[in-house]
Amino acid sequence: MQKKLYLCSKFIKFFKIMEKIDELDRKILKIITKSARIPFRDVAEQCGVSRAAVHQRVQKMFDNGVITGSSYHVQPKSLGYHLCVYIGITLEKASMYNQVIAALEKIPEVVEAQYTLGAFGLLIKVYAHDNEHLLSLLNNKIQPIAGVSNTTTLTTLSQPIYRQPPIEL
Repeated sequence: MQKKLYLCSKFIKFFKIMEKIDELDRKILKIITKSARIPFRDVAEQCGVSRAAVHQRVQKMFDNGVITGSSYHVQPKSLGYHLCVYIGITLEKASMYNQVIAALEKIPEVVEAQYTLGAFGLLIKVYAHDNEHLLSLLNNKIQPIAGVSNTTTLTTLSQPIYRQPPIEL
């Protein structure tokens, strides 16, 4: 019950934040999501406002959790990760979710985890150097986690689409 209340309060907070995002915020988001390195001076020029206004808006979006970071994207292949796989995990019990997530967080090759409805309790994204590395991750790190009942691995061949969600509603 506490988890439901927590999720409900997060949902309400999200929509309150969304109500505070106006057209200028959306315009700023469209520009900075294309290039996080663009100077605020250029964003301000494109939006027709002052650099200080852009800075304040971006800071407000950070404070409200609309923007959650600024980072560079590294191509996994440049680090020797030639396999990208999604692994569907069936949990022994839904109540073991937190325990399984805590164990997965200790595996650096696990770069995403989604709690899902449907065939799997969790869907994780994993990078591996090669098939042997993937096999080792599965057999020695992921499948032995207490609470993991079964895994199904999907190997990606390419990523033809990678983008942020649409800014417009």
